[in-house]
Amino acid sequence: MVRRYADRPVDPEALDRLLRNATRGPSAGFSQGSEFLALSEADDVALFWTATGADPASHNEWLDGMRTAPVVIVPLADESAYRRRYTEPDKARAEDAEWAVPYWFVDTGMAALLILQTAVDEGLGACFFGIPLEHVEGFRAAFGVPPHLTPIGAVTVGHRLDDPGSPGSPARRERRADAVHRGRYST
Repeated sequence: MVRRYADRPVDPEALDRLLRNATRGPSAGFSQGSEFLALSEADDVALFWTATGADPASHNEWLDGMRTAPVVIVPLADESAYRRRYTEPDKARAEDAEWAVPYWFVDTGMAALLILQTAVDEGLGACFFGIPLEHVEGFRAAFGVPPHLTPIGAVTVGHRLDDPGSPGSPARRERRADAVHRGRYST
């Protein structure tokens, strides 16, 4: 996860590949309920930060670095696309049926991961982060995002700077060694 970017634009063709690959991710029932708001104009990127609560006068290392990204992509999940799809004859499920897992979020999260992986393949850096709940409506209003679409977070993209890495959690905590279980769950 890159948190500070070089002052260079992202090639529009690279941005197109990021977005194209994102639309090729898994989709339960091929519901295709993920959409993407791509912001690559400086004014739009600045509006994103303001709309999501980043006061232009406030400063902290994380925010100052993240605001250097020339591109922000917001993956949007559409629950209604899945509910509609799963009422079609080949899926035959009640529209209000409970889901063990809300695949609209799972699939859109996988699409976000495809953006991150494609950024690496393009020689770029990227970072996924959440939009604070109290600023989601401001984000929607600023960009005309309809209420049936839920932003699952945002991804900054740009050319990475040489840096020693994040002083955040990964530098302070060891990676778990007990997360994989084979054959049976064991503690």
